[in-house]
Amino acid sequence: MSEGGFFKALMTFPLDYPLMPPKLKFTTDMYHPNVYANGEVCISILHPPGEDKYGYEQASERWSPVHTVETILISVISMLSSPNDESPANVEAAKEWRDNYSSYKKKVLRLTRRSAE
Repeated sequence: MSEGGFFKALMTFPLDYPLMPPKLKFTTDMYHPNVYANGEVCISILHPPGEDKYGYEQASERWSPVHTVETILISVISMLSSPNDESPANVEAAKEWRDNYSSYKKKVLRLTRRSAE
């Protein structure tokens, strides 16, 4: 849904990188099930290593020092085209993506056009 847009993001690395994951935050407005309202990306490989206290993710899906900027960006590109609506950061976007895809698509296309300006 993001074809043709230019989406700026900021990746910040903690002092204990590569043991802990960086954070990725879009600075361009986004409307996506896996992006918080503040632009922060919510995907498994950016979650701290170890067991998920909620039991949703397996430890193998979470951050590992073997990940690189490239693997993070590939995961984000995949996430943009295939949202995980089972564990949304933006509940409204996930619900709309599931229940009213046409309306969701219009919002995303509007933001995409705005990002290309």
